[in-house]
Amino acid sequence: MRRIIVILIPLAVLVGLGAVVAASGGASTVTRARLERALPATFANVYVNQAQLLGHKNVTVASLDATAMCDKHGPDVADVGPGGDWVCLMTWSDPQVPMPKEGYGKFDVNVHSNDCFTAAGQTKLTGFLTITDTDGKEVTNPAFEFDGCFDPNGDNSPTGVLFPSVFNSTSTTVSPDTQGRVTINVTCGTGSQGCAGSATATAGAVNLGTVSYAFKEEATSTLSFPQALPPGVTEITVHIQTTTGVAGSDSVTIPVQSD
Repeated sequence: MRRIIVILIPLAVLVGLGAVVAASGGASTVTRARLERALPATFANVYVNQAQLLGHKNVTVASLDATAMCDKHGPDVADVGPGGDWVCLMTWSDPQVPMPKEGYGKFDVNVHSNDCFTAAGQTKLTGFLTITDTDGKEVTNPAFEFDGCFDPNGDNSPTGVLFPSVFNSTSTTVSPDTQGRVTINVTCGTGSQGCAGSATATAGAVNLGTVSYAFKEEATSTLSFPQALPPGVTEITVHIQTTTGVAGSDSVTIPVQSD
């Protein structure tokens, strides 16, 4: 007869082991600091390769001076461990491809447990899947999506690179409530210290009021303006003043949805 041996481990021991794993971030070698060092280095090399294909002169790894800030799944999650929920903000210097107003591009990064990663940025900065080289041929764009790795024992000290979050309105229309007041939806993107400031809405010459906002990065919120819309108004304009973060646009015009 086969004998079954059951080993009982005290609950207190299991809890203690769990605390150790949690405190160490699962002992993962995937960290924000290592990714912030590896991503710009890898990107700079593929970007120089792209520049050579396009015939862009004087683009070197040194001249790009790329730097990055990375975040894993928002401000309430530790920036450690593999996963497809890493977002990195990266800036570099290329006179032929100026940075947007916020000063950086956004990259979605999937970091694997083998200390390698796959990254893809915004096509307005890195180009589409294929590009036309100096010979007039359609070739694969090396900067469209690229892979890289980092040393699991590499420098893990903070890089100190920080970028502001972008504040944006996501409302495509507004609908007055029963008292004629309107509300807009807003977002705060990846970055440091979240978004704060004020928004003033106007309908022609009529001021609908100013409201303050303050919320975390990678979050959404709503802003409700206190004054009722005048009759017959077809659109409102929202003017943004930031104290923390940067506005995607200083003002935005939003149509009023009629009944």
